[in-house]
Amino acid sequence: MYPFSIGVLLDSFRTNWREALKLAAQTGVSGIQVYATKGELAPENMSHEARREFLNAVKDSGLQISALCGDLGHGFSHRELNPDLIERSLRILEMAKELETDVVTTHIGVVPADPTCEKFQIMQEACGKLAEYADKLGAHFAIETGPEPAATLKRFLDGLHSTGVAVNLDPANLVMVTGDDPVQAVYTLRDYIVHTHAKDGVKLLESDPLVIYGEISGTPIEKTIQRAKYFEELPLGEGNVDFPAYLKALDDIGYKGFLTIEREAGENPVADIQKAAGFLRELIG
Repeated sequence: MYPFSIGVLLDSFRTNWREALKLAAQTGVSGIQVYATKGELAPENMSHEARREFLNAVKDSGLQISALCGDLGHGFSHRELNPDLIERSLRILEMAKELETDVVTTHIGVVPADPTCEKFQIMQEACGKLAEYADKLGAHFAIETGPEPAATLKRFLDGLHSTGVAVNLDPANLVMVTGDDPVQAVYTLRDYIVHTHAKDGVKLLESDPLVIYGEISGTPIEKTIQRAKYFEELPLGEGNVDFPAYLKALDDIGYKGFLTIEREAGENPVADIQKAAGFLRELIG
């Protein structure tokens, strides 16, 4: 038996958060993650009273918030954009603490393999500011894995000398984009993992992650995938993530947090999420 909790990314239900909360509770998971970058649940649109009401609604559903998603869609590789993106990220982290979670997941862009290049330095400078603030709050910005190999991400994180910027380990992104082994990634990033996604998939075509993540063309990832199907997200257990080995690795490093189901594809997300929850329960024991 593994000491993991099962959660779900609320937005995966593809309905309003109130209805999604009901569906999450019916699925029998114990936690939720939710996007907090735009719309009703963005910090600028939520008064302190609205935040309390949302938190109470989550608790009344028998759930807790495992993390907020603070991916603002630009990463932190453009120096001229970073001041605004950092400020918005800090506001999301503050709201996360109000909502009784210490984790905000995000994409920071594709980390270069060369630590001496300007882009690497720009990203480290931005993440250093995020880490400093997160450390003060006892919280974490968790970089989602996928755009670069785990070893490259570890080198980047080691340079920050902080766990204020940590890792949200998404095994499917590693499989689908870089072809990196998620099991080895757990051991490589063991000192930084504070949250995980439960997602599966296969890689179909070799491609530059800079293309996949829209950093060359500026095209959003959804439209890039429509032009050329580089990978396919699949229901849990149907892709190339070795979940038994992956969960064992998480247990080996002492991880005791959430496995948060994320389903971005498929025509019946509710059924896929229910299936995923059952799949994980069997493996957890």
